[in-house]
Amino acid sequence: MSSEDTGESRARGTREVDVVLYGASGFVGVLVAEYLANAAPEGVRIALAGRSRSKLEAVRTRLGERAQQWPILLADADDTAALTTVAESADVVITTVGPYEKYGKSLVRACARAGTDYVDLTGEVLFVRDSADVNHELARSTGARIVHSCGFDSIPSDLGVHSLHERARADDAGELTDTTLVVTSLRGGLSGGTIDTVRTQIDVMKADKRLRRIVTSPYSLSPDRSREPDFGKQSDLAVVRGDAIHSSLRGWKAPFFMASYNTRVVRRSNALRDHAYGRRFRYREVMNVGSSALSAVVAGGVTVGVTALMAGLSLPPTRYVLDKVLPKPGQGPKAETREKGHFTLDVFTRTSTGGRYQARVKAKGDPGYQATALMLAESALTLVVDRDALPDSGGGVLTPATALGDALATRLRDAGMEISTRRA
Repeated sequence: MSSEDTGESRARGTREVDVVLYGASGFVGVLVAEYLANAAPEGVRIALAGRSRSKLEAVRTRLGERAQQWPILLADADDTAALTTVAESADVVITTVGPYEKYGKSLVRACARAGTDYVDLTGEVLFVRDSADVNHELARSTGARIVHSCGFDSIPSDLGVHSLHERARADDAGELTDTTLVVTSLRGGLSGGTIDTVRTQIDVMKADKRLRRIVTSPYSLSPDRSREPDFGKQSDLAVVRGDAIHSSLRGWKAPFFMASYNTRVVRRSNALRDHAYGRRFRYREVMNVGSSALSAVVAGGVTVGVTALMAGLSLPPTRYVLDKVLPKPGQGPKAETREKGHFTLDVFTRTSTGGRYQARVKAKGDPGYQATALMLAESALTLVVDRDALPDSGGGVLTPATALGDALATRLRDAGMEISTRRA
């Protein structure tokens, strides 16, 4: 009898390993494996999983002596039985195999059934919407914490707002209201996997108008959209004056290209917490393009560029050309380039009592590769090592803030990231 039939999961610590890394031979998978080999606490049992034994063995060989006894598990993304074995072998599954709309549904379902915690890197609205609809109640019954978006999508956004909420609550400063994330600085390469994800989502939306409406809804990931506030049209392509965000900011701010996903995750966190951030919590994300008089022109150009890229990928002739020049899945920057990357994100909020606060989330390393590998690995380790410190959210399809919260923030700080708050 399966755990789906019983609604039960096996006791933690009784499985073959603590963590399975699925997709360990892919570009990001290798980075996560290297991080785990160097940073996982002693005694954490890890296995590598994927389609090719030879590729997984080659990765394991590169990881040093500590990893040479790590087991190898074989599973194709469409082999339900093999994925069930992967899920049932571990307390936590990490997966880097995307696009998740194509390759991720069977694995997340297997983890929900088995009561196995799960973390991934998805930035796909439709995949997470489907996962929540299909797996949330099942995962609650088995105790599985299904935690999507544990990389640059969307840990900095989600934990940045979470930290503001905690600070305002500690100061008895009321609820959060207008809140804006500003990408203050960013250096990193464009991921071939991210481009493939965009392609997949465009194809799905073109085939189904209903799905297009879901993607464009600001509350597309909320558990109950009828309970969300009505702020009218909320555009992810708006150009915003800096001083409308905070008096210290100059120039105009451009749309942040990840806002259309990150904002939905943050709003889901608020809804899963019964709108603890605030019933009038309003959230957006923009990026700095300078403070000169030309910043308005640059910000407008960014908007046009993002729109043009999306349109280009949706039309066969231009998509053919773009596919020739954009990064391919599995490709990524060299180690020297990854190490030179960095990001600084500042989140500004006003509370219902008039208080003003600022959070900063900052890290070294290419955001989509080196820093993402750290965040994904530390998310899994939080579920293994720090279970007693996790938020009391139980199982379900959760977010980094609601599933991991301060426990993850502490681990990330210890790993060298900055997550801080101050009055602004």
